[in-house]
Amino acid sequence: QAQVVESGGGLVHPGGSLRLSCTASASGDIFKINSMGWYRQAPGRERDLVATITSENRTDYGDSVKGRFTINRASTKNTMYLQMNSLKPEDTAVYYCNAKGHNGTYYYLRSFSSWGQGTQVTVSS
Repeated sequence: QAQVVESGGGLVHPGGSLRLSCTASASGDIFKINSMGWYRQAPGRERDLVATITSENRTDYGDSVKGRFTINRASTKNTMYLQMNSLKPEDTAVYYCNAKGHNGTYYYLRSFSSWGQGTQVTVSS
């Protein structure tokens, strides 16, 4: 399994910006991330897609964040960022990073889908 760590959450006024970071790591001679993504969950609500990015840099965004949020990956391919602009109170949630891929050896590869612990984003005046 991969270890996933998020950071960058905090309190921001409406219209402000934040950048979230996520780093994934795993043991083994082979470590391949197929996709990474951000999901968010507010109390009493389901966890919803924010944005995803594949190893080929294909991106997908939830309708509510298109034009405001941008997802990208560092050149090392194990670190992902979410640039959040024009933040609204409705964006308030715990944001979770997810990484999917394979790790292990040539003879024994394991698939994984691993979640971080979440980082709180609060948009309030």
